[in-house]
Amino acid sequence: MRIHWFNNHHMTDKNEVNTAARRLPLAALLGALLLGGCSTVRDSQPPRTATEEMLISTAADRAAEALQPHFAPGAKVFVDAQYFEGTDDKYAVSAIRDRLAREGAHLVADRKSADMVVELRSGAQSIDQNSLLIGLPSLNLPIPLTGQIQTPEIALFKRARQVGVAKVAATGYGANDGTYAVTLGPKYGFSHLTDWTVLFFISWKTQDYLPPGTSE
Repeated sequence: MRIHWFNNHHMTDKNEVNTAARRLPLAALLGALLLGGCSTVRDSQPPRTATEEMLISTAADRAAEALQPHFAPGAKVFVDAQYFEGTDDKYAVSAIRDRLAREGAHLVADRKSADMVVELRSGAQSIDQNSLLIGLPSLNLPIPLTGQIQTPEIALFKRARQVGVAKVAATGYGANDGTYAVTLGPKYGFSHLTDWTVLFFISWKTQDYLPPGTSE
């Protein structure tokens, strides 16, 4: 009887080992699927949005376009941008150079070969934000023993507006003797993006930095 009991116990252990061995690949596969399901891929994001850049650059375009330079035919002009500082200043300087060239200036890279120096300056290159909400704003509510929860915003009416602003000006003077010639500006440029919400869920955008017919 002892031998018979020993043999049954041995057979049972063997069957359990075989069953476990058959289940091991399945468990490994499930584990791999779980690990794969939990993995994420994180894309790097630039520090500034394209919308912000376009609002500022559009405002710069409009400020540059508002300048009214007048030059003698064939006048050689050196553009001095050493005092022009601001967000996206290189784009704004290039927009002003384009404006001067379209008005007859012969742009040169060397101050010594110029008839006139046009010294640029910037008063603003940034974005203003403002909003109006009729409803209940989002709130952080303390919950005992658990921390805080943030309630959703409830907007009967909401307007969230971003305005790109640019202010530019320039002074022209003789390249040889520094004699004052002309002041351009200051001129201003603006662009906007507005998010609208009505009755909680109805929302749309209005903007003027993309040409009509251009989709986002």
